Amino acid sequence: MDDLVAEFLTETNESLDELELDLDLVNLEQNPNDKNLLGKIFRLMHTIKGTCGFLSLPRLEKTAHHAENVLGRFRDGELEVTPEYVTLIFESIDRIKFIIGKIEETGAEPEGADSDLIAKLDAAYEGKGLGAVAAAPPPPPKAPEPPAAEEGPPGEVSLEDLEAAFLAAPGPSEFAPKPVASAAPPPPPAAKPSAASEDTGQHKESSLAAQTLRVNVDVLENLMTMVSELVLTRNQLLQILRSNSESEFTTPLQRLNHVVSDLQEGVMKTR
Repeated sequence: MDDLVAEFLTETNESLDELELDLDLVNLEQNPNDKNLLGKIFRLMHTIKGTCGFLSLPRLEKTAHHAENVLGRFRDGELEVTPEYVTLIFESIDRIKFIIGKIEETGAEPEGADSDLIAKLDAAYEGKGLGAVAAAPPPPPKAPEPPAAEEGPPGEVSLEDLEAAFLAAPGPSEFAPKPVASAAPPPPPAAKPSAASEDTGQHKESSLAAQTLRVNVDVLENLMTMVSELVLTRNQLLQILRSNSESEFTTPLQRLNHVVSDLQEGVMKTR
C-alpha cells in the first residue's frame, strides 16, 4: 500500500474515532442542530473528499463529496436536521468507515457505486423527504458529455480564475481610512484609585489574561477550514515529491510537512 494512502487511512480512522466519541457525548438525536458537531462532521467530509482526489480513491471521494454538500446546509442552518436526516448522517459515516476498512484489507477500494446513499443525500440537499427516493423511477441514461477541458498539473490555476480572483479582491480605496468627525473635548480625568486597589486589580486582570483567551467561534471555524486546506495542499506537494525524490525541494518540503502536522495537531486541540 502507498505510504500516503496508509497515512491518510490512519489519520481518517483517528478522526472517525474522535467523532464517534463526540457523538456519544452530544446525542445528535436529542441535539440535531448542534452547529459545532455538524461543523466537525462537515470538516471531516471535506478533508476526506479533498485527499481522496489526490490519492485516486473515486468511490470514497464521491460519497464524502455528497455528504459534505448536505452537511454544509445543515451547518449553515439552511436545512432543519430532522430525525430521518440524523439517520442519514450516521449512514454516511458508516458507509465511509466500510470503504476505508476494505481499503485497509485489500489496498484498493471495493467495487460498488453507493448510488442508494447518494440518491438520499441529493434528496436531503434539496430538502426533500427520503421516502420519495425509493419510489422514484431510475433516471434515464445520461447523454455523453463533451470532453472536459484539459487540466493542468495539480495546484495549477487557470488565468481566468486568477483574473476573477484579482477582480473580486478589494482595491486600495476600500482600505483607505475614513474621515473622522471632530471629536468632542475629553471628559475630565476620573479620580485615581489608591495604589493598593490598583495593584490588586492589575494582578487579577493579568492572572485571568494568562489563563484564558476569548476567540469568536466563527474565527475558530474559519481557522480550522484553512488548516484543512493547508493539509490538502501539503498532501498534494508530497505526492509530487514522490515522483521526483531527487528534487532540490525535498528538504524544505519535509520541513513543511512537519510544520503542517504540528499546526494541524495544535488546531485540533482547540475543539
